[in-house]
Amino acid sequence: MKTIKIEATLAVYDSVDELPKDVMELMSKAMEARSKAYVPYSNFSVGAAILLDDGEVVLGNNQENASYPSGLCAERTAIYYAGANYPEAKILKMAITAGSRTQPTITPIPPCGACRQAIAEYEVNQNSAIEIYFMGETGKVVKANSLADLLPLGFDKSFL
Repeated sequence: MKTIKIEATLAVYDSVDELPKDVMELMSKAMEARSKAYVPYSNFSVGAAILLDDGEVVLGNNQENASYPSGLCAERTAIYYAGANYPEAKILKMAITAGSRTQPTITPIPPCGACRQAIAEYEVNQNSAIEIYFMGETGKVVKANSLADLLPLGFDKSFL
């Protein structure tokens, strides 16, 4: 038997104010998207903003449905929109903010597993890393240099 150790290095900013200006603006757009989320069941809203290599910014927010599996997370809403409308563009950065409408959310909230897999698909296809910044409503912001930092040993097309 052999043991494998997997490590990830993430940067943690104390607040949005510490972010580089372009990321601060991207997170602001994610916050705006979060405010428009349709979350009548969970009261947990998420906003995402994606910066493409052509300068375009794509937004997404979570959309719920009474039949829970029919909804879609903010990250996948944004990334699929980017893929459908800007298929040749590379995704450079993604900003994500999440919060409860019933209690303060100050802990950084990373993408769920399904969103990580979707982001991984785009990162593998474009053959370049996507910087991912995530936070709650306020407080610390975490930066991953690549989706691989959040999803080690990922599954992609090379296994098929």
